[in-house]
Amino acid sequence: MSTPPLAGAGMPPGAFSGTQAQAAREVNTASLCRIGQETVQDIVFRTMEIFQLLRNMQLPNGVTYHAGTYQDRLGKLQEHLRQLSILFRKLRLVYDKCNENCAGLDPVPIEQLIPYVEEDGSKHDDRGAASQLRFASEERREIMEVNKVTKLK
Repeated sequence: MSTPPLAGAGMPPGAFSGTQAQAAREVNTASLCRIGQETVQDIVFRTMEIFQLLRNMQLPNGVTYHAGTYQDRLGKLQEHLRQLSILFRKLRLVYDKCNENCAGLDPVPIEQLIPYVEEDGSKHDDRGAASQLRFASEERREIMEVNKVTKLK
């Protein structure tokens, strides 16, 4: 997370006013979550590459191993591990910033987030059953009227 440049760093003195500087520093929490998701996907991808490299490496079972091949694979493995470490640090920064942004929010009990089938279903079923009953009784009345008319003829 970078901060806006200071006024003396090649920018005119009034380039960033107080509110603009604060808005530039603040990042939307949803954007942070998206960045965190992408970082986790990168971590998984890098980890899969590391396991692929390890799987393709031969164990030193008395077999002559070319020094160039060994150094090449070792360099790739170390680079992947270094990048993985950077990604974990980035994920930690995103996690801390999200927690900081959400610190003032009131926690919502989990029970309120889960829709209960019996509560919601019974309300909709009662309305649905009542409308079906009303529709059926109107249809029955119309059929009875048609039957009366046909009997009179």
